[in-house]
Amino acid sequence: MRAVITVVGKDTVGILASVSGICAKYQINITEVSQSVMEDMFCMIMMADISSSTVGFTEFADELSKYGEENCLSIHAMHEDIFNSMHRI
Repeated sequence: MRAVITVVGKDTVGILASVSGICAKYQINITEVSQSVMEDMFCMIMMADISSSTVGFTEFADELSKYGEENCLSIHAMHEDIFNSMHRI
């Protein structure tokens, strides 16, 4: 099982490390990362393997969202099945 994690916000030091740290805390493996900085805006998409997670997906997604709110970032985690269903034509 995989999840898609998106992060958007003003670029600051440590965003990637912090999001990766939350994933590591729950044994969630980041398999792919794409990131860019456009002027001062940070944009990142991660694919993460959640099959060995030590916490429920909702709790994980909520923690990412909370971290985002505390740091003026928009962070969303979506289960891959839902992501695929939303983008299927």
